[in-house]
Amino acid sequence: MANITTKIIDQQQIWEEFITLHPEANFLQSWYWGEFHEQLGHQIIRSGFYESDNLVGLNLAVVEPAKRGRHLAIPGGPILNWNNQQLITTWVNEIGQLAKQHNCLFVRVRPQLLNTSEAVQLFKTLGFKTAPMHLHAQLTSKLDLSKDDDELKKAMRKGTRYEINRSIKLGIKVEATNEPKLLDEFYNLQIQTAKRQKFVPFSYKFLTEQFKLFAKADKVLMYRSTYQGKLLAMAFIIFYNGEAAYHYGASTDLARQYPGAYAIQWEAIHEAKRRGCRLYDFWGITEHGQTKHRFYGASVFKRGFGGQDVAYLPARDLVVNPIKYQATYLFETARRKVRHL
Repeated sequence: MANITTKIIDQQQIWEEFITLHPEANFLQSWYWGEFHEQLGHQIIRSGFYESDNLVGLNLAVVEPAKRGRHLAIPGGPILNWNNQQLITTWVNEIGQLAKQHNCLFVRVRPQLLNTSEAVQLFKTLGFKTAPMHLHAQLTSKLDLSKDDDELKKAMRKGTRYEINRSIKLGIKVEATNEPKLLDEFYNLQIQTAKRQKFVPFSYKFLTEQFKLFAKADKVLMYRSTYQGKLLAMAFIIFYNGEAAYHYGASTDLARQYPGAYAIQWEAIHEAKRRGCRLYDFWGITEHGQTKHRFYGASVFKRGFGGQDVAYLPARDLVVNPIKYQATYLFETARRKVRHL
């Protein structure tokens, strides 16, 4: 077996061509997600793993200069063959060295691995520990887009099917654009939604820079639904590598009376099918039965479309500085409890 070497990849084409060969990869390991973090002022490292001259793995790492503890974040990655032990060992050595080079206390990973006992044991063997906080959605609902409309509606919850049909009868309008003209409106609506649902909203720069970079590649749309000229709901949908992701959403109080959010999702599902997507990812949901969780209502809404729950291995930390990491661990554990995450 040839030795595996690591190189920095600085060509978008090489990176993106490899991604297309791996349907499990989503936008979190895309070239564009790296560009987005660069716009936020973060340093990123795009590592490629080669066996002879063949590219066999990718790892996008983001240096997060967080006050709670500077760390290296690897969202939705790495993208590699988890049956190749030599490749896995090379990857662990690489991220450990990168963390030390960038003065990070730890490396936080949320890989594209299903949450199985085998995956848990693998990361335990590799020296990782369960992170006190999540790193992006780890439980999602994914809808198979190979079905036709009748099949999709048949698999929906009765209430969801009713609301979609009602949105059509009411004449609720849905518009979609990849132009930045709706970003201000979405940002303001997100603040209103955050106050109502008690979560911390994303910054204006975080949302706008992300949207602009994916829009430049024609991989995002902003949706807006209205009834008789009044705003109901908005959604930020990313289309990448055969999968559409309902990344962010926001709604008005009027959306409780009129099914604007349902109309958006139904139109976005159709757009995903037009783009040849295999799956529609409703993004983060809560565990079944967590009725007191602030996102329980949103989770019921998402599951109503008939998708299947997909649980990824929860975030894992590779500790580089055990003494300082302990303070971060205690702080994040306390914050998770306060925010009911």
